[in-house]
Amino acid sequence: MAEILKGRAWVFGDDVDTDLIYHNKYLFETDPNNMPQFSFEYYPGKENFAKEVKPGDFVVAGKNFGCGSSREHAVYCLKYAGVPCLLTENCARIYYRNCISNAYPVLFINGLSKAIADGDIKDGDELEVNMDAGIIKDLNNGKEFHGDAVSDLERDIMAAGGIFQYMKQQAAKK
Repeated sequence: MAEILKGRAWVFGDDVDTDLIYHNKYLFETDPNNMPQFSFEYYPGKENFAKEVKPGDFVVAGKNFGCGSSREHAVYCLKYAGVPCLLTENCARIYYRNCISNAYPVLFINGLSKAIADGDIKDGDELEVNMDAGIIKDLNNGKEFHGDAVSDLERDIMAAGGIFQYMKQQAAKK
C-alpha cells in the first residue's frame, strides 16, 4: 500500500541557503526539539513560519535547497517541526546527506522550480504526496508533479532511525 501524506504547502524558491533555513546565531541550541522555533526566521516573507507551521505541512522548494554550510540544524528544524518530508527539485549534496543520515526523507520532483515560478503550486495549497511513487498532487488545482520516490536504501536508513543505527544493524547481521 502506498504511503500517502496530505498537508499544506510552504513554498520557497531556488537557492535557499542553510542560514535562511536555520541562522547561524542559533547554533548554540543542541536540543533538536527546540530548533523549530528558529526556522526560516530570516527568510523574507516567511518570518512567521516557525509560529504557523503545523505538523504535516510540507516545505516545497525549487533548485539547490540547503546550499551553504553543512549544519544539521537546518534538517532538524524541519523534521522536529513535524514537516514529514522535503519536496524539492534538487538540493545541495551535503544537505541531502544530512537529511538521509538523520532519517529525514527528501523527494526530488522534476520541474518544481518552474511550477513555483509559474504559480502552479502556491503557499497554502493542500497537497497529496505519494512517497512510494514520488508524486505530488495539488488538491487546489489538480496539477500533478512527478519525481523520484524514496529509494529502498533510504527507507531502510530511515526505518533504522538514521545512518548510524542502520550501520549498527548491518554490522550486527555479519
